[in-house]
Amino acid sequence: MQTSISDKYLDTAEGQKANLILRSCVHCGFCTATCPTYQLLGDELDGPRGRIYLIKQVLEGNQVTRKTQQHLDRCLTCRSCETTCPSGVNYSKLLDIGRHIIEQQITRPWHQQLARYILRKIIPDQKRFVFLLKLATWPRKLLPLHIARKIPQINKPQLPEPLEPENCARSMILLESCGQASVTPDTNRASKIILQRLGIQLQAAAKAGCCGAVSHHLSAEQEALNAIKHNIDVWWPLIEKGAEAIVITASGCGAMVKDYADLLADNPDYADKAKRVSQLAKDISEILANEDLKQLVTLAATERKYQHVAFHSPCTLQHGQKLTGLIEPILTQLGYTLTHVADSHLCCGSAGTYSFLQPALSQKLLDNKLKSLCSGQAEVAEVIVTANIGCQMHMASKAQIPVKHWIELLV
Repeated sequence: MQTSISDKYLDTAEGQKANLILRSCVHCGFCTATCPTYQLLGDELDGPRGRIYLIKQVLEGNQVTRKTQQHLDRCLTCRSCETTCPSGVNYSKLLDIGRHIIEQQITRPWHQQLARYILRKIIPDQKRFVFLLKLATWPRKLLPLHIARKIPQINKPQLPEPLEPENCARSMILLESCGQASVTPDTNRASKIILQRLGIQLQAAAKAGCCGAVSHHLSAEQEALNAIKHNIDVWWPLIEKGAEAIVITASGCGAMVKDYADLLADNPDYADKAKRVSQLAKDISEILANEDLKQLVTLAATERKYQHVAFHSPCTLQHGQKLTGLIEPILTQLGYTLTHVADSHLCCGSAGTYSFLQPALSQKLLDNKLKSLCSGQAEVAEVIVTANIGCQMHMASKAQIPVKHWIELLV
C-alpha cells in the first residue's frame, strides 16, 4: 500500500512503525472473510481492511472524526485477520497506534470516559473487584435471571489447596490473573496440583498485579507501562533464582505478557528484562505439551465427571499467541471426547472490556458462539471448556451447561 504519512507522525516512533505496517498491506480483503464484526455488520469500515484505511487517513493528516473512533472501537482485537492475512500485516499493533492517536484528538462523551475509567480502575485491582462483587450479592437476587447471570459471583474453591512440596527440582512462576483468583479459584489450584504431580512447583508472586492488558487496550499507555514494569520488578528476583517459566492460565494475559518485549523495546532500563520475561511467558498448555502425562491419564479416568467436551479456543490463544492444537490432544489423551465446533476461529464477544463497552455486538457474538459450541453433530457437549477467564465468564452468563477452564478436567 502506498502511504504519504504526514511529518507530524513520520518523525515519531509510532508513525514509523505504522508506516511499515501499512506498506505491508496489499488490500486483498482476505481478512474480511474472518472478521466477526464485518460478518455481523457488513460494513467495510467495520472490517480490518476498512479500519486500516481509516488509520492511514489519520496518519496522512486528514481530519479525525468521532465516526472514525467508533469504527475502531467496534474492533474486538481478536486478531483473526492476522491469522488469515497472507502478507503478515501486524494489524493489532497498527490498531493500538491508531486508537492511541485518535484518543488524544477526540474527546469522548462523559459517560464513555467514565465507563472506561471505571473498567481500568476496577478490573485490574483484585480488592476493588471483589468488594464490588460482594456489594452486588443481594441486588443480584432481585434482578431477572438473564441480567443477574451477567454479574460474576465470588466462588469458593472446590479443590484443596495443594501442600507446599518438600522438594521440587523444578520451579515456575504463576501469574494468578486479576478476577480469576476470586471468580474461578479452582483454575489456579488445579494448575498447582497438576504441575506438582509432574514435579514442578508453582510460585505465586504475591505482589504481582494486572498484566496491563486492560489499560493498554483502553489507550491508557502510561498506566499499562507502569503495570508492566511493576510485574517485571516483582518477577525478576524469582527469575534470577532459576524459575523456568512464567505460567499463565488466562490466554488474554499470556498474549499481553508475551508482548512486554515489544512494548518496552525502547526503554533502556527494562528492554532486556522485558525480553527475558516474554521469552519465559508460557500458556500452561505449552508446559503440559512437553511433559509426560501418563500418570494423569489414570487419575483422569477415575475422576472424570464429563465425557463429551466442547473446546472453545480463545482468540488470544489461537490468533494472539498462535497456539493451536496443543490443548485438544491433551484432552483426548486423557480420554475425553471433543465435540465438533463450527466456526471455531470466531470470537465469543468477550474480548476483555468489549462485552461492557459494546454490549449489543458482544451478545450477538455470544449467541452465535454458544450455538456452535452446543449444537454438536454426533455428540452433544456436556461441558464447555476454554483457556481464558474473560471468555469463561462471558459464556457462563448465558450457557445452559457448565463452562470451565480446561485445566480443571485434569484433576
